[in-house]
Amino acid sequence: MPELPEVETVRQGLARWVTGRRISTVEVRHPRAVRRHAPGGGHFADVLAGRTVLDVRRRGKYLWLPLDSGDAVIGHLGMSGQLLMQPVDAPDETHLRVRFRFADDGPELRFVDQRTFGGLSVSAGGSELPAEIAHIARDPMDPQFSDAAFVAALRRRRTEVKRALLDQTLISGVGNIYADEALWRAGLHGARPTDALTGPAALRLLGHVRDVLGEAIKEGGTSFDALYVNVNGESGYFDRALNVYGREGLPCRRCVAPIRREAFMNRSSFSCPRCQPRPRVSLRG
Repeated sequence: MPELPEVETVRQGLARWVTGRRISTVEVRHPRAVRRHAPGGGHFADVLAGRTVLDVRRRGKYLWLPLDSGDAVIGHLGMSGQLLMQPVDAPDETHLRVRFRFADDGPELRFVDQRTFGGLSVSAGGSELPAEIAHIARDPMDPQFSDAAFVAALRRRRTEVKRALLDQTLISGVGNIYADEALWRAGLHGARPTDALTGPAALRLLGHVRDVLGEAIKEGGTSFDALYVNVNGESGYFDRALNVYGREGLPCRRCVAPIRREAFMNRSSFSCPRCQPRPRVSLRG
């Protein structure tokens, strides 16, 4: 699933292409793509016709497009969603779900989603911050993110540190890939209890999270298959810089011990057994 760097890459591309443009028509080609919009696809299209996109913003893994009406379009890419800018005469993609045409007859915005886990909706009055995503925490790339508040909240939790990094109400945008990469840089095993972390250790981990996300954004995110691409249909290249994720059995770039893979929440965690030893302390009761 796309994480913060992938969604931020898409946001930056959309901001360049759609800000200030007036939507002429919207075509909903599959109802699942707007299933989160309760009034249905017809209403979704009608309420957006004639509206001007003012900006493209992000909270965690969600995008929203503020409109001149005071409403906003919310988007989530799900597992395979793509927001693509295409010439109006370009052939339709096999999994095209929603099409936005603009009054200037320039490139159109297409929502393509093979697995239909992503989706779009309209948030009434949600231009500043849609109520539907207001519960999601700020991410560490947000200028208003509070390092001190995060560290205090993290150390109050009674959970494992990787689970905490994936908790979108504590810190948003961090998914499985970048959590593993940050933990490797910090020399911490994901099962380390959060209440056993010292303040300085928690700050160091946060610094590594921020560094990993920033580097991945510069590389356009991580693409393991053709499902994640930016608005121009291009893949990201951060997979070339991954130190542990997806490298089971390969030598650690720091100590050459073979990278291990462990089951974690119906997916996999990757770590170095030497650089990231299992914690000797367990969660405190």
